[in-house]
Amino acid sequence: MIKTQSRGFTLIELLVVIAIIGILASVVLASLNSARDKGEDAAIKSNLNNARAQAALYYEDNTSSYLGVCAAAQSATPGGILGLVSAAIGGGAAVADCDDDANGWAAEKELNSGTFYCVDSVGASVENAATKGATATNC
Repeated sequence: MIKTQSRGFTLIELLVVIAIIGILASVVLASLNSARDKGEDAAIKSNLNNARAQAALYYEDNTSSYLGVCAAAQSATPGGILGLVSAAIGGGAAVADCDDDANGWAAEKELNSGTFYCVDSVGASVENAATKGATATNC
């Protein structure tokens, strides 16, 4: 009687291993997308919180007025917060807003979760379910 030795794996065993690896890879990629969204939201919050310090400097340099801190032309308003609000616009969803008047300002940005993050001149930084409104200068 001759014994034959089979070496290696069968086709079924290889397909099962490949399927398991594929399932694990899809779970990891789904987790990475969630982490990426949270990272974008953290960057948006950081940019808007940094805008508060820059707006305070703008207030001191412009005869105690916030008027123009959200101006459309950065060159026309040195020290304005347009750069930080614009950087916040780059990540996540597209909705962002900044309003100012002589006594205050407020900026908000939509996060990936669908809520809005708002900071203003009185020190508030809140996450709201809806926008603050087109002309409001506080959160």
